[in-house]
Amino acid sequence: MKNSGSIQNPNDPIIIPGKLLSKKVDYECELAIVIGKKCCNVSKDKALEYILGYTCANDVSARDWQNRDSAGQLSRSKTFATFCPFGPWIVTKDEIEDPNKLGIRTILNGQKMQDSNTSDMIFDVETLVEFLSGSTNLRTGTLILSGTPQGIGYSRNPPVFLKDGDEVTIEIDKIGFLTNTLIKENDFYKA
Repeated sequence: MKNSGSIQNPNDPIIIPGKLLSKKVDYECELAIVIGKKCCNVSKDKALEYILGYTCANDVSARDWQNRDSAGQLSRSKTFATFCPFGPWIVTKDEIEDPNKLGIRTILNGQKMQDSNTSDMIFDVETLVEFLSGSTNLRTGTLILSGTPQGIGYSRNPPVFLKDGDEVTIEIDKIGFLTNTLIKENDFYKA
């Protein structure tokens, strides 16, 4: 889960939290599902009826918080300010024949870091909507991030973490691309 304070615009900076908070900020390309009408307890076979469309998202994560200070909770590591850039537009579901068959990539400073397909996701779009709506109200505009493929910085040898000045692009076939640069927290708040 990400709080609303983690949302960031396309082309605006992702803020690297101060050094005392995180030294291991990572990227995650994800297909974002946009709920089009309020739903609860949706069955898998009806799930697509509640989707408005899809967009690109970067599930930015502070890996040191996942492993150190989170007490087993991932939410804090994903809710720092600007850790959820998405957009720049929503492609409506009628434009995407099958959201479970889209190429998805992360490009960091011109280098392809993740290159996969949504068909490789552990859970397909319909299963995610069914599960997340179980005894839970998903309101119009709810954004569901679908999970990331292999190639995150944390799992590389040696690990690759985002740093000041980096440019990260999330690209999904038939949807487009989302680009943000990284900036240190102290530099951001000085501006």
